[in-house]
Amino acid sequence: MLVRFTKMHGLGNDFMVVDLVTQRIRLSEDKVRKLADRHLGIGFDQLLLVEPPTNPEMDFRYRIYNADGSEVEHCGNGARCFARFVRDKRLTNKDVIAVETANGKAILTIFPDNQVEVDMGAPELLPKAVPFVAQEQSAVYSVDVESQHVDISVVSMGNPHGVLVIDDTDSAPVETLGPLLEAHTRFPAKANIGFMQILSSTEVKLRVYERGAGETMACGTGACAAVVAGRLRGILDENVKVHLPGGDLQVSWKGGEKDSVMMTGPAATVFEGQVFI
Repeated sequence: MLVRFTKMHGLGNDFMVVDLVTQRIRLSEDKVRKLADRHLGIGFDQLLLVEPPTNPEMDFRYRIYNADGSEVEHCGNGARCFARFVRDKRLTNKDVIAVETANGKAILTIFPDNQVEVDMGAPELLPKAVPFVAQEQSAVYSVDVESQHVDISVVSMGNPHGVLVIDDTDSAPVETLGPLLEAHTRFPAKANIGFMQILSSTEVKLRVYERGAGETMACGTGACAAVVAGRLRGILDENVKVHLPGGDLQVSWKGGEKDSVMMTGPAATVFEGQVFI
């Protein structure tokens, strides 16, 4: 079957976006992995599917697959691309779009300058909801990794995150410690691992080792989790600029358990194409 797709990115976090409102396909994990191959396929960090909603109060259903073929709950950079895609393809003319995700819903707002704000919902901090193995909730947990103790904050932004505060992102052991923590037994569903350097109370640098994808140029949910972690530790203010390898995001969180995390940033189209599936 010949399928139309769009290649997009949010700060270098790249996606293959497929409209399943006007076309129909079925994708196995093996097919997703082949499409994700950067030498033999399209190449992407995640595959985003735009589907009709199952909830009549929502505008669309938003599904995400990692490059390894696994389906995941949320992707903030992908959500911004999703919003731009449905507008560019004239699937909607709304500026505020409600989409259902695997763990609830997300509200996407498109501004005139093409920046997109994503209401990421309230962070989940209870260990069992992340999920993370711990006796009680804490702002920081000590995790044993190959004979060393690592202090880590744990947050769910619809998907599980662990956040470390480090001195320098340039020298952070992302490629070695990232996969060890991603698959640590205390993260039963695995986790995205963020390495955050504090520049000031309103500015941080961040690198993220994403579950099922490896390190990416940017991670929207990771940026949100990092700001939440910094707020919980008492080292960040309400509004924070997050510098990622692919560019900057603005993240804000008032700090209440029911307060939504708001994330704003760009989304861009790279090219359109067709592929046989």
